[in-house]
Amino acid sequence: MLDQQDLKWIASTSTELNSILQQVARYCDLARRHKGEHNYMDLMAERVEVATKTAQSLFDKVTTQILVKATEKAKAPRGPHTPFTVLPPPVRVSPAPTKTETATVATAPARSTTVPSGIPVKNAKGNRELLLLIEDEAEVAELAAEMLAEEGYKVIVAHDGFDALKIYEKLGKQIGLVILDFFLPVMDGDAVFDELRGLNPHVDVVLSSGFAEQSKISAMLGQGLRGFIPKPYTRDKLLGQVRSTLDSARQRLG
Repeated sequence: MLDQQDLKWIASTSTELNSILQQVARYCDLARRHKGEHNYMDLMAERVEVATKTAQSLFDKVTTQILVKATEKAKAPRGPHTPFTVLPPPVRVSPAPTKTETATVATAPARSTTVPSGIPVKNAKGNRELLLLIEDEAEVAELAAEMLAEEGYKVIVAHDGFDALKIYEKLGKQIGLVILDFFLPVMDGDAVFDELRGLNPHVDVVLSSGFAEQSKISAMLGQGLRGFIPKPYTRDKLLGQVRSTLDSARQRLG
């Protein structure tokens, strides 16, 4: 019999697997509609790989627990006339560390979360949150990234939706906020927003645009969009919206 923690993990992982499979279906549909656009195929292949690993972890978890319970049952005493005593497994005692080894352990720095070397980060040593800025205009992206970096934020810039999704797949848990331009090549901001929500239903995103259809913005707000930053960027509006959104997210997690 699986315990409560096992059941919770299985339920959570099953939900995650279902979400991944839905993403695979979406990418498959988009690949059919945009023939020749290989980025959709690449994203679909990546999600299939993640789904395979997730399914394997589910199988391993369940089978391991079943085997553990079966082993415990086999070792349990069978009644008052059991002719043998079940001994605990031997305890493996590690040799005491030498003075050199002890010193190495004591002085080893704590492992910090790092971004893969292939993903450039502006102000990588900043003392504030890691942000993902999705902006296809290089000059606009550089200006916004510079404003944010000067304020202490660490900034990753993606110039299209595909790159942004690949980055978020790798770093989603580390990214405090996504700043998303509405008009992007191939995938507009609302489509990128949908895919980000598929990766993380609780993703914190603010939209930036000089012009966007009000109906689409309203729909995105109804789906969990956290705010809107008008273009052209001004330092006060950009930094004010970013900080207030991050503080609100912190309070929600609270």
